[in-house]
Amino acid sequence: MLRNEFVGSIAQKADISQDDAKKVIKAFAETVTEALAQGDNLALIGFGTFEVRDRAARKGRNPRTGEEVQIPASKLPAFRPGKSLKEAVNKK
Repeated sequence: MLRNEFVGSIAQKADISQDDAKKVIKAFAETVTEALAQGDNLALIGFGTFEVRDRAARKGRNPRTGEEVQIPASKLPAFRPGKSLKEAVNKK
């Protein structure tokens, strides 16, 4: 599904204009981003949880030279699906 299709689907299901749907989607994305940037998790019961995971420092290789390089530790945004979402995806 492309962004325009997503906006159209939200607008239709919420019975709002496409411009309002774009604003809602933008506000949702900004809210999730701000929460994760502050180190908070965002749990939407039944849908899933947006969280920040720590990735440890590790050694890697430069594919061009084969030289070993140190990859620094980092934080990674992640999504853990909820039970209802898992069940909906796995329906047969």
